[in-house]
Amino acid sequence: MTLGEPIHSELRINSYGSYVRRRFGCRVSKVNVDGGFTCPNRDGSRGTGGCIYCDNSSFSPKETQALIPVEEQMAAGMAYHRERLGSEKFIVYFQKYTNTYGPADKLADLYRRALAHPDVLGISVGTRPDSLSPAAVELLTDLAREHYVCVELGLQSMDDAILSRINRGHTLAEYLDAVERLSGRGLEICTHLIYGFPGETRSGFLKTARLIAGLPVNSVKLHQLHAVENTRLAEMYRDGSWQPIGIDEYVATVCDFLEELPARVTVQRLYGSAPLAIRVAPNWNLKNNQMWYAVINELRRRGSWQGCRLNSEVRAA
Repeated sequence: MTLGEPIHSELRINSYGSYVRRRFGCRVSKVNVDGGFTCPNRDGSRGTGGCIYCDNSSFSPKETQALIPVEEQMAAGMAYHRERLGSEKFIVYFQKYTNTYGPADKLADLYRRALAHPDVLGISVGTRPDSLSPAAVELLTDLAREHYVCVELGLQSMDDAILSRINRGHTLAEYLDAVERLSGRGLEICTHLIYGFPGETRSGFLKTARLIAGLPVNSVKLHQLHAVENTRLAEMYRDGSWQPIGIDEYVATVCDFLEELPARVTVQRLYGSAPLAIRVAPNWNLKNNQMWYAVINELRRRGSWQGCRLNSEVRAA
């Protein structure tokens, strides 16, 4: 089997890491920072309590705290990635909570301070579909004229019933509206998805790949639903009202999803993990690269690759 760019014959996935290396000609890493934002699903403007699974400490490095100036957070992250991976350039990732949820002057100050560093190629901004004001969109558009800018939209599920059940606080229609308003502006769009919500089916989740296929989305992040301490989901696990999916089910579903995802869409993430101290379930005890290998090995076993079901029947490798 011969696979052309962007699908590598061994990787079988259009990985985001490979994409940015091709685009910028060097090793590029994302550096997480905390801009000191909150969330409209916590402060009462859209809801309270947040999503049933949400505790940002489960995915935020300890060096990223809002009380530390963004420049110091960046320096720590860059030093780590330079030493560990030999990275030469960086994308600053405003990750924690909703990073367009604030006055335009605050957004402009933080984004421009991040972009001022000579080794920073651009920014990636994590946000919600319901938190993109016209001013924020115009600011991001302006920055994208000279820098790489990616807007990461947390959709999580395209099923409005599931979105309501997990207290997400927005709808599929709002996500589609956000994508439309961001498209054609020189911005990249990433969509975040989770598999394993209460009441979710594999067939329902796979519909999302078909949705993404018809949208101007550049990349996706996938991970399994997992419970951490001090969340409603942890309570549901302990009272028996939610059971996590197994690792075999997750790997198989991710491969099904990838087979229906266009090859043009890069894959930024396939797995989520939480610190052991707050992890409740599931306890797969895998590192990110181990999940990547599990998915790639399953694609290889199937003789399939990302996007193969969109163009032809799966052929034996």
